[in-house]
Amino acid sequence: MADVQPLRDTVTAQMKEAMKSGDKVRVGALRLIMAALKDREIEARGAGKIVSRADELALLTKMVKSRQESAAIYAEAGRAELAAQENAEVAVINEFLPKQMSEAEVTAAAKAAITATGAASVKDMGRVVNALKEAHPGQMDFAKASAIVKSLLAG
Repeated sequence: MADVQPLRDTVTAQMKEAMKSGDKVRVGALRLIMAALKDREIEARGAGKIVSRADELALLTKMVKSRQESAAIYAEAGRAELAAQENAEVAVINEFLPKQMSEAEVTAAAKAAITATGAASVKDMGRVVNALKEAHPGQMDFAKASAIVKSLLAG
């Protein structure tokens, strides 16, 4: 993933390639990404803001989570074809996300953030999680990271 090229341009270029190769599943997933990015940009423009790289990564992470939940529900309901479609979309979206950090890496990053922010108790958890979000956008599940920070601060 090139940080110099806007994500929207990258997705557009890949969508053209997928259209040329006739990969309908990939084209569909890329169109979903484009629509979500455009919605986020319109929403931000209305508020007088600019969509940052961190905002884009958070949006993609949210899309992945949503599709994973849907795939699990479809699989439980015996709808394998719909679950497979959701999983295919997850695979395409994941191409635009940075490599996810392991639990050990998240714990190390959390310890560093606790030290950097001078956090002493669970009351400081918000500052630590915000520092993690700034330092590692899209690289970790922040719900899990919050639990790790809480356990480190509590004990």
